[in-house]
Amino acid sequence: MSLYDDAVRVLKGYEDQPELRDVYLAHLAEHPDGMYKPCEAGHLTSSALVIDPVRGRVLLTLHKKLGMWLQMGGHCEAGDPTVEAAALREAAEESGITTGLTLLPGGPVRLDRHPIPAPCHWHLDVQYAALAPADAVAEISDESLDLRWFAYEDVADVADTSVVELLKGTLARLA
Repeated sequence: MSLYDDAVRVLKGYEDQPELRDVYLAHLAEHPDGMYKPCEAGHLTSSALVIDPVRGRVLLTLHKKLGMWLQMGGHCEAGDPTVEAAALREAAEESGITTGLTLLPGGPVRLDRHPIPAPCHWHLDVQYAALAPADAVAEISDESLDLRWFAYEDVADVADTSVVELLKGTLARLA
């Protein structure tokens, strides 16, 4: 199965946000190259909120280009076998936690479509949550200005609505 086929399968099985899910599926139907960065009409990205439920905290990265606190994530790559694998790869690369991260079962937590600067127009982000092991040691990557753990209650003070909603969805799934 190709990454494209996996994305279609994942999105068809995603029951929340049906209108946005249909936008993603229509985009892929219109753009066979819609999984990758060169697609200027927009492309899927995959991300994961790294969470430590034992300590009640999440790991956010201060994005180098955007100057915003965000979950780990980015572009799908040709070697990614699945959208989940892309999210887990991005989480490991950007958090520095190279062993022990596991995605929260149940598929994507949320979808988030946001505009980006030209030449591309849209990121269609498929958002997961990744559970950090108890002994996780985060290490900043070249893609970040900073990397920091935040208590659940502090996330709304530093992050945008998309991250806050991703945390809410993750906590609901953990409950």
